[in-house]
Amino acid sequence: MRWAPITSRSLALIDWFWHRISEAACPLCCVFCGARQDKAPVCIGCLDDLVRVTDDAGGSEPPFAFVIAPYEYAFPIDAAIKALKFRRKLFYAPALAHLVMLSLPALPDDVDALLPMPLHWRRHGMRGFNQATEIARPIRRATGLPFVCNVIRSRNTPFQSGLTALQRKRNVKSAFIVKGDLRYRHVLIVDDVITTGETCRQLADVLLGAGVKQVSVLAIARAKPG
Repeated sequence: MRWAPITSRSLALIDWFWHRISEAACPLCCVFCGARQDKAPVCIGCLDDLVRVTDDAGGSEPPFAFVIAPYEYAFPIDAAIKALKFRRKLFYAPALAHLVMLSLPALPDDVDALLPMPLHWRRHGMRGFNQATEIARPIRRATGLPFVCNVIRSRNTPFQSGLTALQRKRNVKSAFIVKGDLRYRHVLIVDDVITTGETCRQLADVLLGAGVKQVSVLAIARAKPG
């Protein structure tokens, strides 16, 4: 039997066919309410109901050039982040990335690299993924910015939740190291939640000490200390 050659039109038809099948079998739904969606993983109604941080205008908080964490760490965002991190509900990652990507127009134009908050290798192995990396991947695709891959978490620090501000500072002291050179001028740390900001500050100090000129932070939510 002689098979007909596969043309670009044939590939387009195959792609369209499988897209319709996947859409019918697994339609895109809002992760918070389950409403059928065309494109975004969060519906307009749920987006409007999310509690925004009213005093967060993307200002400067030394040692950062810029900090954006647009939502309060409140329901349903807190539940989604916990489900992603601790119960491996990876379908929340695109939705959380979508929420944080709505703030991309407010980022400085000179950001030239992304750094998902590093996890210690032991915790990464137990969890199977780094939630900050999962959130940052769509940002990398949208912006074309590279990942910083040579900054590691050298100590397997206890969880920050439940600690006081002083305990948080002691917990993450000297937790990060740079392996090799950093050739970036303005690195954007991507994380899920900012509480006291101590983990990001410790990481920023390491980056600045390695020659990075500016460090900014993009997170989904801001939690109240305590």
